[in-house]
Amino acid sequence: MSDSTNKPCIICVAITGSVPTKADNPAVPTTISEQLESTQEAFEAGASIVHAHVRNEDETPTSDPERFARLKEGLLKHCPGMIIQFSTGGRSGSGRERGGMLSLKPDMASLSVGSNNFPTRVYENSPELIDWLASEMLEHDVKPEVEAFDLSHIFGAVRMHKEGKFSAIPYVQFVMGVKNAMPVDREVFDFYVKTLKRLLPGGEWCAAGIGAGQIVVNEWVVAEGGHARAGLEDNIRLDKDTLAPSNAALIKRVVDLCEKYERPVATVDQARQMLNLRPAA
Repeated sequence: MSDSTNKPCIICVAITGSVPTKADNPAVPTTISEQLESTQEAFEAGASIVHAHVRNEDETPTSDPERFARLKEGLLKHCPGMIIQFSTGGRSGSGRERGGMLSLKPDMASLSVGSNNFPTRVYENSPELIDWLASEMLEHDVKPEVEAFDLSHIFGAVRMHKEGKFSAIPYVQFVMGVKNAMPVDREVFDFYVKTLKRLLPGGEWCAAGIGAGQIVVNEWVVAEGGHARAGLEDNIRLDKDTLAPSNAALIKRVVDLCEKYERPVATVDQARQMLNLRPAA
């Protein structure tokens, strides 16, 4: 077990994503009003970061800045102090439209620093696009959360940090359990943690598990002093036979793990301080 287990655990709720629909689970929030209600419940349950995607009226993913603006406005009102993290992921748009919402100055944004396979496609992130997204984040004072789908992405984040493409040590998230990418594997997880601590000493890290791997990775993270992500974007079930009734229900499982491992759940102020973010608006 980690020696940093008494450190507050930052919990991120990934509310919607680009893939799950109401046909998969009616609790998936796809309209702005549903997203606000679902996020507020998760915020009250213990989440201090919201990782947000937006959808069109037909539930298809989009990078529409106007929808992100409406979501941000509502989050500031209903979830005061919560860290707002927008997705620049490749399922929601192509090319530079993926970063069209960064001028809205969210606290954070996801940043994939390399390509890899997804279940049915190549998740393409060209070096030119990665550098442009990073430069937009730098310009608008948006902290990147590097999404590492592969070991090479950790090294890519370290290189970008050394080259001054980030304003501070990046927050790195290990994503495990995407089909055709890195599986949920304990030895790999341990190596990721060891590698990140060696290459980015003092950096904070988190991890996400997809599907049934969510609760598994949640427990590894809480036990090892990292930070956790849960939510309907990554996993729509409580177990094989039971759909998750809400994002808050998935966050509550992480809070229960924090109690099990005697880790306090980070407040929004603690999370902002740990991640070197500006004070809440």
